Amino acid sequence: MPLADSIRPKTLDEVVGQKHILGEGRPLRRIIEGGNIPNMIFYGSSGIGKTTVANIIADSADMTLYKLNGTSCSTADIKEIIASRGSFSFGKGILLYLDEIQYLNKKQQQSLLEYIENGEITLIASTTENPYFYVYNAILSRSTVFEFKPVEKEDILPALKRAFLIAKEQMGLDYEFDEEALEHIALGCGGDVRKGINTVELCMMSANNGKIDLELAEALTQKSSMKYDRSGDQHYDILSAFHKSVRGSDENAALHYLARLIAAGDMASICRRLLCIASEDVGLAYPMAVPIVKACVDSALQLGFPEARLPLAEATVLLATAPKSNSTYMAIAKAQQDVEAGNTGDFPRHLQNTHYDGEGAAVKGQNYLYPHNFPNHYVEQQYLPDNIKDRVYYEFGDNKFEQNALQYRNKIKNKS
Repeated sequence: MPLADSIRPKTLDEVVGQKHILGEGRPLRRIIEGGNIPNMIFYGSSGIGKTTVANIIADSADMTLYKLNGTSCSTADIKEIIASRGSFSFGKGILLYLDEIQYLNKKQQQSLLEYIENGEITLIASTTENPYFYVYNAILSRSTVFEFKPVEKEDILPALKRAFLIAKEQMGLDYEFDEEALEHIALGCGGDVRKGINTVELCMMSANNGKIDLELAEALTQKSSMKYDRSGDQHYDILSAFHKSVRGSDENAALHYLARLIAAGDMASICRRLLCIASEDVGLAYPMAVPIVKACVDSALQLGFPEARLPLAEATVLLATAPKSNSTYMAIAKAQQDVEAGNTGDFPRHLQNTHYDGEGAAVKGQNYLYPHNFPNHYVEQQYLPDNIKDRVYYEFGDNKFEQNALQYRNKIKNKS
């Protein structure tokens, strides 16, 4: 049995982390201690205690625990559990722990509805993906969602020490584990307690003369402990954090999230997000950001990793430290709202691409005024359809570039 499974906590006090839901007086702890277990969904990354807590709940509530995994179970497996529910003459019923519920299709999830609704089966489902996107709404409406968070280094370290001492006793060998090696593992496991314990076990298996030092820990700690799935929540969370850090003019945070994206090798997402930021958040406050960022992106794509990190970092810092304006973003959003609402109307006659007037035409001639024939290359005439002729989409931003453009606009309109 893997070390992580052999030392799995048996009580809530032994669970590492999750104090926000399992600490004294916190909601999940109160539910467990009360003994009246509702249907629940545990949401969080791997190795942070979801299965452990489900086991503790089953033991403390005197329920018979069944386990299924969404990656391998079928509707027949679910029906088999349902069929067996009448054969239990002890305990308080069945607790079904369904791991990775997001892999079950809608029909499979629906097969549980009748039985969790009438209380014949209590469901605890876990998922590493956002349940509001991946779990059937009818299941969600009958369940309480609890989010499990990655465990901090300070909480993981005692768990690793405990694992080492237990493994040392089980193996009957005199191992010595450097403190800095344990700290490296605690930091490098990315909040995944199980991964950290597995690394401790691997170090003990490969130790030379019972000595486990930092060098060995560095060699055996997985290089990328960062949770990242290009089709999952972590992908969008990191991109969101990156984008918002640049928008918020925090170049240090932006570089941190950029480094995480680089570690994941996600060149395409980085380039796409940088190009978007240049127009969405910097915009007309510094229009040259667009061609500069495009040049950095082109350089990165031509260089490839690891050198690509340099132009990508340059573009990130440029955008984070540049003046900001979302005026064009807001303007096109307003225009799209009108179009989507059908608030359009016919083109003004003088803008139409025609010079033929039929017999029924109320006004003969196109009567278009060519702006270049007038002073300052400007002449007052209507461009929007009649029903929205006074609509204003674009508001000049309060930055230097757009204010200069506003002054020029007022000047040519004789409004200065």
